[in-house]
Amino acid sequence: MEHAHPLVDRPSGAALFLRREGPVTAEAFLHDVHDLAASLPDAGHMVNLCRDRYAFAVAFAAAVLRGQTCLLSSDASPAMLAAFAVQFPGCFLAADEVGADKAGAGPLPAVLVRPPGTRTGPAANPLIPAAQQAAIVFTSGSTGVPVPHRKAWGALVERSRAAGERFGLDEAAPCAVVGTVPSNHMYGFEATLLLPLHAAAASWCGPAFFPGDVQAALAATGAPRILVTTPLQMRALLHGAAGLPPLHAVISATAPLDPALALEAEARWAAPVLEIFGATECGSIASRRTRDGDAWSIYPGVTLAQHDGASTAAAPWAETVTLADDLEMLPGGAFRLLGRRTDVVKMGGRRASLVGLNRILTGLDGVSDGIFVVPDDLERRSTARLMAVVVAPERSSFSILSELRRRMDPLFLPRRVVRVPALPRNELGKLPRQALLALLEQG
Repeated sequence: MEHAHPLVDRPSGAALFLRREGPVTAEAFLHDVHDLAASLPDAGHMVNLCRDRYAFAVAFAAAVLRGQTCLLSSDASPAMLAAFAVQFPGCFLAADEVGADKAGAGPLPAVLVRPPGTRTGPAANPLIPAAQQAAIVFTSGSTGVPVPHRKAWGALVERSRAAGERFGLDEAAPCAVVGTVPSNHMYGFEATLLLPLHAAAASWCGPAFFPGDVQAALAATGAPRILVTTPLQMRALLHGAAGLPPLHAVISATAPLDPALALEAEARWAAPVLEIFGATECGSIASRRTRDGDAWSIYPGVTLAQHDGASTAAAPWAETVTLADDLEMLPGGAFRLLGRRTDVVKMGGRRASLVGLNRILTGLDGVSDGIFVVPDDLERRSTARLMAVVVAPERSSFSILSELRRRMDPLFLPRRVVRVPALPRNELGKLPRQALLALLEQG
């Protein structure tokens, strides 16, 4: 018989999701999934536009039950939906009441995911083939056009179990997970939606983005609590929330976490601050406690290898992928992150780290946000130069450039410093390159 994993790997009475109206057990979740699955059209792909986390989970699981592939993208623009219609003929949308406006404006037929039902009693918990393609997750586009990555059901399940083991989740005392990250991003998808299906956790489904919402969400859940967030949102919480209920742990991903910020968070919240290392291409593959140093511990079941200067990651039921980062392998199943291979900027025979340049820029007094922009033809055109885009209401472009001249190699000085009211970052703090270029084109 083909290897398979259950749709839900938890006791029938275990709480999987926490809604304002109360917890949703595994049994109740399965009833809702079966009800929705019976109403889905015969199609190969579903575009999941549900904004409520519980509705998103039900839609995803219903698609898996029907053997359909869920398309997950942070871009729900009409142009992207039109592209899906061409690339995946016959696909349809799933939307809840909150996201129905986007569904109605798109070119695809839509199915409305309604609030939880009231059925009780045993519910079938089917086995899903491990090799079944469950999702296609698109990158955020921070380095260009979003790229699709296929995910087998077995790979998603095994990685969720590995995360539960790594973070010590115990069915005797399940953790309440409050995530500030959306379900349609790989990090949020794994840590707030898949994790409750296969590890001892229950995910909060109400608002949890602004500091006040996060504070209220944590207060509405019971201990032990895990906050799943990003460095950008962690900084906002530290400066915008009076205090948080006791935390079991804080988990961060999507961008490197400043050790000073991690130490401040640990001191303020009296909880360990942990980082996850991963990418849309491979999912989560390692973790560390930031204050303990720069060594990352590989997840159970994940294998790293190095060939011709490139690092690859392999895991059960997942394709072997080449990482975009340079790693230094350490004894005992650990590694040190050296930086992204695309992070290096070459000019005049010299090299500089783009992350390092951005850190210098955002470290200037009065600069609340900023980024260096690398022209596409930097290595082909001898006169090409970098540009800096900054959010600095109280400073002039001239003063910023003058200070940069004292802090960095003159070869990498930006030709222009462009001041803008805000950078077009998404919910995760990432900056899609196309959105940035569109902002610059507006003048």
